[in-house]
Amino acid sequence: QVQLVESGGGSVQAGGSLRLSCLTSGYTITPKCMAWFRQAPGKERENVAYIKTGRGDTRYADSVKGRFTIFQDNTKNTVLLQMNSLKPEDSGMFYCAADRSDFCARRDYAYWGQGTQVTVGE
Repeated sequence: QVQLVESGGGSVQAGGSLRLSCLTSGYTITPKCMAWFRQAPGKERENVAYIKTGRGDTRYADSVKGRFTIFQDNTKNTVLLQMNSLKPEDSGMFYCAADRSDFCARRDYAYWGQGTQVTVGE
């Protein structure tokens, strides 16, 4: 059974940093795409960053480019999201997601974690 478990959320002041972790387990086939989604209250879930696990290619939403970095630690089966220069508008529930397809920009990933809350104060 595939499991994704996020950690690392919390509260921080604007300009601060957080690192989110997603521990993965239970795969029989390694997913080709891993992503972090953000959902703010009243808004749609947004794909803010993804990584193609084979090549390591990454893509970011315009709103987080230059501030967020997604990377993987294969020895620990973990995908991480380093978030710097955080802004209040970055606040929301962050979800880790995985999919076996190679279309990483999709929204309908097959596997999801339970989410971790990020709150950025003024």
